[in-house]
Amino acid sequence: MTDLTLPAGVAALSTARARKIDPSAPDAPRDPVRDPVTVRDPGTEPLLNDQAYDRIKHDIISCSLPPGSGISESQLGTQYGFGKAPIRMALQRLAHEGLVRAMPRRGYVVSPVTLQDIQDIFELRLMLEPQAARLAAGKVDASRLKLLDDVCRAGYRPGDIASTHRFLEANASFHVTIAQATGNQRLAHTIEALLDEMTRLLHMGLTSRDRTTEMQHEHGALVKALRRGDGTTAEQICREQIEAAREMVLTAALKSRAVMTMAIPTGDLG
Repeated sequence: MTDLTLPAGVAALSTARARKIDPSAPDAPRDPVRDPVTVRDPGTEPLLNDQAYDRIKHDIISCSLPPGSGISESQLGTQYGFGKAPIRMALQRLAHEGLVRAMPRRGYVVSPVTLQDIQDIFELRLMLEPQAARLAAGKVDASRLKLLDDVCRAGYRPGDIASTHRFLEANASFHVTIAQATGNQRLAHTIEALLDEMTRLLHMGLTSRDRTTEMQHEHGALVKALRRGDGTTAEQICREQIEAAREMVLTAALKSRAVMTMAIPTGDLG
């Protein structure tokens, strides 16, 4: 098996995610919930703007701030203990990423999730990730995937936001690690950004069922294919994983509007 040296930027992303998943990793932060997404120089404290951004983004992705819910600078300042300036900067960044929307004279709203959003995100995953798995076959760091898979195997408790978020962070890191092994930095960044959106959808889907056992089998088979350099099989397994996840999320969305937290306005259904 050939180990691929990753570009510096991609390697940094892998390190950042590793520290969120494995608290025993060197220099791991004490509180994984507040672990900043942005990689910073060792020994420096994150800026208040970054802290506010990381906290709010975490709660949007984990659905602690539900899709479609109204939020304001003053409300978030009280909730997280930041001043107006850091909250305002965080909301501007989140709006740029599409996670919140500015409402004139009414503050912000957490971006709703529509059926079209679900379809679009899964279609993009099907375009990118199976191809990444094929290209990564024989190059990926199998020991790194095994570490992430072990976290996934620990499972989660449906309805428990903390355990579900940890499980989904490990799952996302598993797939990003595969993308990084292709050596294509732009592909790795694109897939990581896509998986941030994906994590929010899976938080909603996993409230309805426990997929731990299914994902254990899927990950195990994928690691074996990647280790032996079987790109065709790796591509097929990855495609099947994504299609299974899409079915789960769509089923949850269609069965219960509560899962979407008023996120699908009637006009978006047609």
